[in-house]
Amino acid sequence: MSAVMESPERVSSARGTEFLARSVGVAFGIGTQLLFLFTVVYLFLFLRYGSQHSTVGWWWMDCGLAVGFAIPHSVLLVPAVQKKMKSYVPGGLLGCIHCVTTCLTLLVMFRLWGKSDIVVWQASGWMEWLILTCFYGSWAALFYSLYLTGLGYQTGLTQWWYWAIKKKPPVRHFVKKGAFRIMRHPVYMSFLGLIWFTPVMTLDHAVLTLVWTLYIYAGSYFKDRRLIRFIGRDYIEYGKKVSGLPGISFGSLRRFPASM
Repeated sequence: MSAVMESPERVSSARGTEFLARSVGVAFGIGTQLLFLFTVVYLFLFLRYGSQHSTVGWWWMDCGLAVGFAIPHSVLLVPAVQKKMKSYVPGGLLGCIHCVTTCLTLLVMFRLWGKSDIVVWQASGWMEWLILTCFYGSWAALFYSLYLTGLGYQTGLTQWWYWAIKKKPPVRHFVKKGAFRIMRHPVYMSFLGLIWFTPVMTLDHAVLTLVWTLYIYAGSYFKDRRLIRFIGRDYIEYGKKVSGLPGISFGSLRRFPASM
């Protein structure tokens, strides 16, 4: 029985194609992390100082932009969508694709967001300093929470790095330490602080705060469902002891029912 040998030209072409594909993937991963850093800085400035663009009919555009951010972000998290994408894209790049999508939708929102001159509240003196302290504290809490769950997984860096060096990524462990001892979703809690703690609440910021608060509430439900699917009984037992956010005893943010 004779072995079928591929021609040297075909082998060389295949190696060249693989090298090109990996080079593009490596460049994409590096670009993703730079884009993430740029977006975080822009997000801080946007939430701290607001938009400087006065737009006619701002309210309907702002509502659309706030909702528009949530749609692709949520769709990419659907297990069926991720499974479909894996048939076209290496698994190590999926996290980067999700990060890039999130960053681009945020940057578009920042650029097109319309400013309202209507002020809902404006704090001054010690109240302004207290609100700003809570705002900056929310940023610290956000990065602390992301650190506990693995910041590299949130930006796609960890998955991409192990793909780039051709190694299997480490198993991602179920985290129950630190802030996760008192709430299931400390990242969401921190993000709520980013949008609520502002010394000058203009009407356009109020629109953003309302839409994103509703999105976080809905997102917590679907995130719990995903974690139950991937972690199983251990997460259900954890959810029976810990509420989604501290002190919440209703809806999707409460503790799981004992009969679950």
